[in-house]
Amino acid sequence: MTDNTQPWWRGAVIYQIYPRSYQDTNGDGVGDLPGITRRLDHIAALGVDAIWISPFFRSPMKDFGYDVSDYCDVDPIFGTLADFDELLAKAHALGLKVIVDQVYAHTSDQHDWFAQSRTSKENAKADWYVWRDAKPDGSPPNNWQSVFGGPAWTWDARRGQYFMHNFLASQPQLNVHNPEVQDALLAVEKFWLDRGVDGFRLDAINFAMFDPEFRDNPPWPAEGRTITRPFDLQHHIHNQSHPDIPLFMERVRSLADGYGDIFTVAEIPGPDPLAEMRAYTKGDKRLSSAYSFDFLYAKSLSARRVKAAQANWAGSFDDGWASWAFSNHDAPRCISRWCPPGGDMQAFAKMTNALLLCLRGNPILYQGEELGLPQAEIAFEDLQDPEAIANWPLTLGRDGARTPMPWLNDNSYAGFSEAKPWLPVGQGHSALAVASQYGQPFSVIEFTRLVIAFRKSSSALRIGDIRFLDTGGELLALEREWGGERVLCLFNLSSDEVAVPAGLVEGCTPVLASDGQVEAPRLLAPFGVWIGAGRG
Repeated sequence: MTDNTQPWWRGAVIYQIYPRSYQDTNGDGVGDLPGITRRLDHIAALGVDAIWISPFFRSPMKDFGYDVSDYCDVDPIFGTLADFDELLAKAHALGLKVIVDQVYAHTSDQHDWFAQSRTSKENAKADWYVWRDAKPDGSPPNNWQSVFGGPAWTWDARRGQYFMHNFLASQPQLNVHNPEVQDALLAVEKFWLDRGVDGFRLDAINFAMFDPEFRDNPPWPAEGRTITRPFDLQHHIHNQSHPDIPLFMERVRSLADGYGDIFTVAEIPGPDPLAEMRAYTKGDKRLSSAYSFDFLYAKSLSARRVKAAQANWAGSFDDGWASWAFSNHDAPRCISRWCPPGGDMQAFAKMTNALLLCLRGNPILYQGEELGLPQAEIAFEDLQDPEAIANWPLTLGRDGARTPMPWLNDNSYAGFSEAKPWLPVGQGHSALAVASQYGQPFSVIEFTRLVIAFRKSSSALRIGDIRFLDTGGELLALEREWGGERVLCLFNLSSDEVAVPAGLVEGCTPVLASDGQVEAPRLLAPFGVWIGAGRG
C-alpha cells in the first residue's frame, strides 16, 4: 500500500552516478553522459526513483569536476548540453528523476568570476571571493587550514593579497555572504531548473560561509585520533558553518518551489553535523533533506550505530528529513570497511543494501553497491586523487571507490570502455559484473531489486515511523509503520548464526529473505536478512 500525499522525493531511493566511471562511449577511457544514457535501462530495472549525477560541468579537473569553471555548460570530456538533454529526456521517459550536483562554496581558479576578481581590489567582482591582506610579517591572515593539507590561504601577486580556499589552492572560496554572489548562484540553479532537472545535491554546503571577523580556529589535540593533515588539528568553528547559511538555503528552496516538488539535499561533512542538518532542513522553507558522514567513514557497523543515527530523525516531517549513504565517491566502499575478515562479502552486501533501504529517510545507493563491489586497491602510480597523492600512504584516498563500473566479465575493461580506463578496473570486479548477476536468484543485484520493489510498494518503508525492538547482540530488529501498515525487518550484523527470539515474528507474513527461505525464521544465517509484513 502506498501513500501518494507526500512529495515524490520523501523516501525515494536515489542512485548515485560518478560519470567518469560509469560508461565510456567514445573510447577515451573516461565515462560520459551518453554512457549514462545508454545504461539508464539498467538503473530503471533496479527500481530506483531518481539518479544523482556527480559534476559534469566545465572544469580543469584538478578535483575531477568539483572545481567548476562554468556552471552552465558540460565539460567536453563528458559530452555536450545536447547530450544532457537527451539523458534527461530518456530518464524522464523511464520514470526516473534527475538530480545534479551544485558546488556553491567554491569555483575553479579558471572560472571567469575569479579571473576578474583577482585583477584588482576595485573591480566589479573584487568581493566575489575571499581576499585578505597578509599579516605584517607576510604570513597568512589566520590559522585556517585546507582539507587537502596546508594553509587555507594562497598568495596572489596580482592583487597583493591572500585568497582563501578550504580545499585545493585551485578552488578559491566564494564569498557567499555577498548578495551578488548568491544571486549568481541562484541564476545557476534556475538555468538547470529551466532545463528540467528534478533536484540538486549541494556539495559541502556548510563550507559556503565563514566568520567575517576571520578569527583563528581553536586547536583540537591529537590524542586518541589518527592525524594525517593539519586540518585535523583544529575545531572548524570559524572557517565554515556560519549561521547565515540556512538563510541562503531559504533562497535556494524558494526558487526551487516555483518549479514544483524539487528535491534539495545538502552534504554536511564534519564530526558533529546534526545541528547543521537540522538547521538546513527544518520546516518547509529550507532544504528537503541532508546527509552526513555518520556511516560513510564509520570503521564498523553495529546495531548501536544504526539506532543512534536513526534516533536523531524519528520525529515529524517538520523536524527534518535525513538521507543516508553507506558508500560514495568520497568514502571507501562499505563492505570493505565493515565485513569481518573471512566473511562472505556478497552476503554482507545483500545485508547492507537491505538495511540502507529499510531505514527511515532517503537511501542513496552508490553505483556498484547493487553488485556488492569491494573497495579497489590502487597502486601509487595509478592514483588520480590529489588528496591521496599528497598524503600517501597514510590517507586511503578516494580512487578505490571510483574505479570503472563492471558491466561484462569477458572484456579487458569489464565492458566499461574499449580503451584503458582513467582508473584500473578493481580487483575481482569483473566477476561481479552486471551481466553475471542478472537472473541469478541469490545474487546481490537480484535481492537488491526485490527489496527496492517492496519498499516502493510500502508506505511504511518509504515514509513510516521507525522503532527498534529489544533483541540484544548483533541481531538488529526494526519496525516501520504508517497508516496501519507494519513491516518488520531483521538483520544479522554478525558472521555467526543468531537465534530469533520466540514470538518476534509472530503475526508477520513473510515477504523477503536474503537466502530465499522466507518462512518465519528461528535462526538467522550470518549476515542474513528477513522481512515480514502485517505485524500487529
